[in-house]
Amino acid sequence: MVFDDVSIAQAARWIHEADGLLVTAGAGMGVDSGLPDFRGDEGLWRAYPALRHHGFSFEDIANPAVFSSDPHLAWGFYGHRLKLYRETVPHAGFHHLLGWGERMKHGAFVFTSNVDGQFQKAGFAAERIEECHGNIHTLQCLDVCTEDVWSATDVDPVVDEATCRLQGELPRCPRCGALARPNILMFGDWNWVARQAERQAARLAAWLRGVERVVVIEVGAGNALPTVRRFSERHGPRVVRINPRESGIADRVGVGIASGALAALQVIDERLARG
Repeated sequence: MVFDDVSIAQAARWIHEADGLLVTAGAGMGVDSGLPDFRGDEGLWRAYPALRHHGFSFEDIANPAVFSSDPHLAWGFYGHRLKLYRETVPHAGFHHLLGWGERMKHGAFVFTSNVDGQFQKAGFAAERIEECHGNIHTLQCLDVCTEDVWSATDVDPVVDEATCRLQGELPRCPRCGALARPNILMFGDWNWVARQAERQAARLAAWLRGVERVVVIEVGAGNALPTVRRFSERHGPRVVRINPRESGIADRVGVGIASGALAALQVIDERLARG
């Protein structure tokens, strides 16, 4: 891959001069770790062929209504993802970001729409991560009998991949016995327990108030759900947007690098090493 040397040099300069690193990440961050890209229905159906038979889009299956109408199918989808994320090893790009942050006065903070827990697995401190859509490794009550959430550690899903259905017992709320669900913001979701995300957001806001020269490294965030991109742009003008298809960004806000996550982060790290 041929990179624009001007953009790479600018990114390295901003990182070198910054006193705080804000990492903003969408689904594209995990592709180089082998995680599926749900971009469009075909992307979902490649990862979960059984859902093609149902005619489900991502919006259809990533919906709390399915936990009521067909809980074994809903938990088949999320249980498979839970197991996949547990087994996935974060790619080296995570470690480049971690290293850059460690050299800065105020360290790094992560804002991500990803629910996979990969930043924690890569070594980022849990208290330095805001997961605006929640985390699949945490559960809540489907009926919201309580706003407490709890770890999914005890859930060991066995999924029939031919049907995308959970085999065996469904996870239950330890307080009332109702069905449990991942503590993730889904489509059409009025019952997401957002308390944990709200605490994370407060910590990020406090961190940002103390940073004077923040550099934003945005990775794999597309336009389909622009939450991450908009958050990045609010914290310009030193935004480095890394995206293979949608890297465009206004000059007054930052620079774009048309690339996947790992390749771009590796090239920037090599530029930093040269000084």
